[in-house]
Amino acid sequence: MTLVSTNYPTLSSLFDNMFDTEVNDWKRKNYSSTQTTLPKVNILEDKDGFTVEMAVPGMQKNDFDIKLDQNLLTISSEKNDEKKEMKYVRKEFAYQSFKRSFTLPDTADDEKISASYESGVLRVSIPKKEEAKPVHRAIQIA
Repeated sequence: MTLVSTNYPTLSSLFDNMFDTEVNDWKRKNYSSTQTTLPKVNILEDKDGFTVEMAVPGMQKNDFDIKLDQNLLTISSEKNDEKKEMKYVRKEFAYQSFKRSFTLPDTADDEKISASYESGVLRVSIPKKEEAKPVHRAIQIA
């Protein structure tokens, strides 16, 4: 971690150091095979860890594949439109395949990652290592 000499963190140090951004992602680690919009993501941090929230309505929990390779967390889905013998007058529902990857910070405890899916939001909880959590205690004066 780089210390910044100002009182305020720079925008890049605040966000880029914690998780890789997808701007200028030349390696295409974040992509949608249908060339459509990727699911939007929120990343929250508190003293105990990080939470990745992904907006993916209309899916089931078994539609997702979540993997960890070294410190790269990858969330993906292979979803195919079901071919039904129906004639649509209008069809706006379109489920897509996608892949999003995030580089975890060194403070993440990769052994305790968990995930849940409820009301169209996939949540991946990434706890911090115990040694990375802030310690607060009173010191007695002798």
